[in-house]
Amino acid sequence: MFQSHIDGSKHLFTPEHVMDIQRTIGGDIIMAFDECPPYPSDYAYAKNSMELTHRWLNRCFERFETTPDRYGYSQNLFPIVQGSTYKDLRTASAEFVSSKNAVGNAIGGLSVGEPTDMMYEFTELCCDILPVQKPRYLMGVGTPWNILEGIALGIDMFDCVMPTRNGRNAMLFTTKGIINIDNKKWEKDFSVIDDGIDCAMSNYYSKAYLRHLMKSKEYLGLTIASVHNLAFYMWLVAEARKHIMAGDFTSWKADMVLQLQTRL
Repeated sequence: MFQSHIDGSKHLFTPEHVMDIQRTIGGDIIMAFDECPPYPSDYAYAKNSMELTHRWLNRCFERFETTPDRYGYSQNLFPIVQGSTYKDLRTASAEFVSSKNAVGNAIGGLSVGEPTDMMYEFTELCCDILPVQKPRYLMGVGTPWNILEGIALGIDMFDCVMPTRNGRNAMLFTTKGIINIDNKKWEKDFSVIDDGIDCAMSNYYSKAYLRHLMKSKEYLGLTIASVHNLAFYMWLVAEARKHIMAGDFTSWKADMVLQLQTRL
């Protein structure tokens, strides 16, 4: 049960209702209704939460399989692995999710405050169980280097607010490293934001101009920073694909992770 922040009205969400909503809004990837436990969670809470997620998943599939695709294209339900940071729970959840034989599978409940090494550990554990021939989607991740490490572990898909949220807060991800465009060092730097990616805004506007917009609280600055960061993320995964195909992804990733974390 959720209460509206607009008028205080109450709204009940169920697995069936959520499937119907996602069908109606035209989702081509429809996410199962789950509970994402906080970090840290004690074992009993994490186990109960996982079992609730599994019961909800069964109900999601029952509803999904009895309703047609909308708008003339395929809609696909992705179940979500949960289990917090407990190996036996994660293993059980990944096995349960795999048994549903979905088109693709998601890993949830990571990048919620746990140490980065732990996030990678549980990502790898899940990837070892989820079918390799189907897309594996790591939810809510992350930094450019998180994405490269996730790809190395077997992840195919990501989502995160970081490109736009950090962009709105003056952090730019570039092919040469991280820029805090608020810093005075960029005040008279009239070089383009990033000539390493194929993005009109990144190759047209200067660092000095973007800093001026940010300092002046002009919304155009937020837009430019957001578009640039999104273009950078698209460039990054396209480069990763090239190096996977070329067979040198591992060595390229090792160098790139260090480069991308450099503060300029």
